[in-house]
Order: sequence, then structure tokens, then C-alpha cells
Amino acid sequence: MYLLIPAAGVGKRMGSNRNKLFLEVHSKSIIAWTLLAAEAASSIRWIGIISQPSDWPDFKNIIADLPLTKPVEFIIGGATRQESVYNGLQALPPEAEQVLIHDGARCLATPNLLNACAAAIRHCSGLIAAIPVKDTIKVVDDSGIIQSTPDRKYLWAAQTPQGFNVQLLKQCHAEGIRQGWEVTDDAALFEKCGIEVRIVEGEETNLKVTTPQDLAIAEFILSHRERVRG
Repeated sequence: MYLLIPAAGVGKRMGSNRNKLFLEVHSKSIIAWTLLAAEAASSIRWIGIISQPSDWPDFKNIIADLPLTKPVEFIIGGATRQESVYNGLQALPPEAEQVLIHDGARCLATPNLLNACAAAIRHCSGLIAAIPVKDTIKVVDDSGIIQSTPDRKYLWAAQTPQGFNVQLLKQCHAEGIRQGWEVTDDAALFEKCGIEVRIVEGEETNLKVTTPQDLAIAEFILSHRERVRG
């Protein structure tokens, strides 16, 4: 399985002006934990990091200190996540039939989740890891007035990995460019093109590290995992 990791984000919500994936949690950078999970996932055979070239030296220094056996390629990121994934798709080896896309900031995803998504995408065109929403969700207008309350049993919080048939995703990205669609994940492109996307049960701990509070939670989870292993 081929894995693309969008990794071009700047950590503004972290109060940082550099790539947030270089921030440390439990003695390693965020991206290091993501890469170690990919290394430990038996299904993953190739890794592509999509980022700005100015960050490549730092990524390479981090990778040099990790016990990775799988090839890691660097792909130039775009101005948006959507553009970055488009670039990543063009850089996939020609034999790639399916791809997993996983946010670099989701450093707590386990190898088991990566393997589950890799297995499931062989039997469908598109999927996302997701978890059922526990909170009651309110739809509000521009004035902050509640308009409706969707039935919670139909609501799932999207995570990554997200998996897709490569040719179909390329076609959906091309259609997105033609139509001027702006989306925050690749599943939304499939939805707009009328292609089914399935759910694979994600992990409660698979949070996206975007704020200092997230960093503290990630530190706690990684410390707990280390104690359990020890």
C-alpha cells in the first residue's frame, strides 16, 4: 500500500511560525511518531511526504534518526491541502492502484488502523477512518442562532487515513479543478462526484495535533502507551 502524508502546515494555532510537525511530543517530533506508525504497519510499502522544499532538510534530519526500512519520497506541497494531495497523486509510482492519505499531524494513529484501512480499500473505491460523534451537534446561522439539531446517530467525525482508488481520485481532483471546488478532505471530492465513500471505525485517540492542548493530550497518550508496553 502507498501512503501519502500531507505535511505542509504551519503551526499558527500552536503559536509557532514553523512547520508544526517539527514540534516535539514525548521526546520525538510529531512527524516522527507518524512515520514510526507507518513503518510498523505491515501493509505500507512506500511513503510520500508532501511538504514545502524549505522544510525538506529538517524532515531528512528527522528521518535519518529513525529506524525506517521503507522508501520515503519528498513531494512539493501546494498552497492548500487539496493542491498538495493533487501533487502527491501525480508523484505516486505508476503501479499504485490504491492509496492511503494520512495527515502528518495525526501522530497517534496506530499501525492497526493503517492496516485496517489498507485492507478495506481493496474492496471499495473510497473510505475514511471516522468515529461516531458523542456530542449533540447544533447547526447555527451567521448570527449564532440554532437552526436545527441533526440526529447524532448519523454523524461521524472524520479522521485519516482516508483511502481511495488512485485513478478515481485523480479524476475527482481533475473535476474539482474544472469546477473550482474547494474541499477540506478528499472524501468530499468523491461525494461531489457521486462516488460512495465508506466508513472504517477510527480510534478515539487519533486526534489531529493542532493546538497546545492537543500537544498535551498527545503527550499523555504516548506516555500511557509506553507504560503499558513497559
